[in-house]
Amino acid sequence: MLGNFSYRNATKLYFGDDSLKYLNDELPKYGDTVQLIYGGGSIKKNGIYDAVVGILKANGKTIVEDAGVMPNPTADKLREGVQLARENHVDFLLAVGGGSCCDYAKAVSVSVNCDDDPWEKYYIRFEEPDCEIIPVGCILTMAGTGSEMNAGSVITNHEQKLKIGHVFGEEVMPRFSILNPKFTMSLPKRQMVAGVYDIFNHICEQYFSGEDDNTSDYIAEALMKSVIHSSLIAVEDPEDYEARSNIMWSATWALNTLISRGKTTDWMVHMLGQAVGAITDATHGMTLAAVSLPYYRTIMPYGLKKFVRFAKEVWGVDPDGKTDEEIASEGLAALEGWMKQIGVAMNLSELGVTADMIEAIADATIILDGGYKVFTRDDVVKVLKESL
Repeated sequence: MLGNFSYRNATKLYFGDDSLKYLNDELPKYGDTVQLIYGGGSIKKNGIYDAVVGILKANGKTIVEDAGVMPNPTADKLREGVQLARENHVDFLLAVGGGSCCDYAKAVSVSVNCDDDPWEKYYIRFEEPDCEIIPVGCILTMAGTGSEMNAGSVITNHEQKLKIGHVFGEEVMPRFSILNPKFTMSLPKRQMVAGVYDIFNHICEQYFSGEDDNTSDYIAEALMKSVIHSSLIAVEDPEDYEARSNIMWSATWALNTLISRGKTTDWMVHMLGQAVGAITDATHGMTLAAVSLPYYRTIMPYGLKKFVRFAKEVWGVDPDGKTDEEIASEGLAALEGWMKQIGVAMNLSELGVTADMIEAIADATIILDGGYKVFTRDDVVKVLKESL
């Protein structure tokens, strides 16, 4: 039975190779001072920075630069961004970059007018904002997280060795996001495929929960097949516009809350991967890839019906003459083959994890209860060891 739910997504999207021009339509809706958020400077090399700044200036905006957002934005960086926004009385936050910049912008947005420490309030106590929220817009340069159309924000605290996500209410969602697939084409291949696996795993986290077949599952299967198909093309030709467009659009729909409707959702691969990231600062999509197969092989007996369906519907496994266990295992083998083909990390050792880190990673792993099996700490340690 499809569960009870409500659904609303307030983010307006502009998609396509001329989508940046619509920034002119959005900027007049907000105040005069814009905090321009971006990462390590790649947008200055590829021309996106100049184009965005030109539009901001043409609209009479005062620009407050907030550069240096790292791939795993930190609590310290968040506090810096909040201080910058306060000192300059910022009216609007414009994130130009990948999901990390979007996540960071949302964290700043709920913290500027907050009296508490944002890390403690939002990421330890998981409280909701009770202050004025600074509006956010996003210009996406990397496809993967879906942060451009959701209210999620992941922040890392190196001192506490924790990487935690908070899904805020819909009022924190970006007011608009601009998605130009051409902006993603300058990414190094490793970043592209890390984003691809992040997309795929977002779908899996929602798909592998609940026993009933419902509309969400059919949409999830279509999205998975689209990601598989387009990723294989993009790996061979990173400038194939159609493939990059489909990857970008799939990323948005994978995590804009649509396919989670009626599902309990799992998210333990993300909890494991984020814990690895908290200890190693490794690339997010790669940490997910490294732990996925050991995790799915562990929970497969508890959700066998769905793993059989995954094998048949997503990977085209022929069920004739095979047990359910054989069909499901063949599906995971097909997943493994695709992962190797696109070039993601297949184990934690590739990411610098050693056996003596396992306990610390287990300590940093938050255990959730939405999947087919609720893990114990021993289960977490077992999967991490198998992921080495």
